[in-house]
Amino acid sequence: MSVAVITGSSGLVGSESVRYFAAQGMDVAGIDNGMRARFFGESASTGWMTERLKNEVSGFHHHDVDIRDADRIRRVFEQYAGEIELVIHAAAQPSHDWAATDPATDFTVNAWGTSALLEAARKFAPDAVFIYMSTNKVYGDRPNQLPLVELETRWEIDSGHEYAAGIPESMSIDSTLHSLFGASKVAADVLVQEYGRYFGMKTACFRGGCLTGPNHSGTQLHGFLAYLMKCAVTGAPYRIFGYKGKQVRDNIHSADLVRAFDAFFRHPRSGEVYNIGGGRESNCSMLEAIALCEEITGNRLDCTYVDDNRRGDHIWWISDLSRFQAHFPDWTIACGVPQILREIYELNVERWREACVI
Repeated sequence: MSVAVITGSSGLVGSESVRYFAAQGMDVAGIDNGMRARFFGESASTGWMTERLKNEVSGFHHHDVDIRDADRIRRVFEQYAGEIELVIHAAAQPSHDWAATDPATDFTVNAWGTSALLEAARKFAPDAVFIYMSTNKVYGDRPNQLPLVELETRWEIDSGHEYAAGIPESMSIDSTLHSLFGASKVAADVLVQEYGRYFGMKTACFRGGCLTGPNHSGTQLHGFLAYLMKCAVTGAPYRIFGYKGKQVRDNIHSADLVRAFDAFFRHPRSGEVYNIGGGRESNCSMLEAIALCEEITGNRLDCTYVDDNRRGDHIWWISDLSRFQAHFPDWTIACGVPQILREIYELNVERWREACVI
């Protein structure tokens, strides 16, 4: 039986990957120690998803292991040695705001944890495909230097600019403010590339825009659309940070992202880098997302505006998907923002309302 090792297996991307590759007939070794609750509190815990995967997914084996524990990571890989065909590394400290409160934890989780996984893979599964969930924060705040035009509900790039279709992988990551989170992810990103180029492993960095979907345990510091919908459902207050609420993000459904992983898995390369997000097919501003949430829930969002933006936050980000689509022309975006928000609402509305009653 072929095995997929998936870190962060109870998170948004991890859980989607577990279900997808288990459905392809693979056994899945999921690595997740529930650290999201430490980062963002119990309301953001993914424990509910861990139990759901254990109960619902045949061939899923949960390993409660901290990715920073190199010895225990090595033992997991050794357990499945000779059977591992795929590694998806989706575990992370994912918030640039949180990183500033504990830089050491942020760096060890994101950078050292990735190093431990790469070494275990190199020793026990050198021929496996290694996919790393990176981030567009590796570009720091350089996108904020783009010529942007203010429209009624969003910022947009000048239509004649070379990045009008989205931001490509060629954008420099140097001499820019990254946030500590961005710096730790850069370190891991470059390591993954290097294991591909230096050791010949089949590795790829997927530099994600906003990753989203109905399985997201959204919180104020991470999980934009899921948390916004949660506030619209429960009546919890929501704060907009700067840019007049017109900041733009491309949003990719976790199912579309995992199909991209599968495309790479089936035809891998070494040391690849891809910007991945909703691109021009799936994006919205904060104001546009709020309007959609209010329409879907029938509720008015309790919203306040804070003039100070989050430090290093992007004003406008849309991924240029052309490099990935050139390599994998059969892959396309299937879910746009309205559909994503409806799915988030339909899967979570009862659970959120019950939590409020309790």
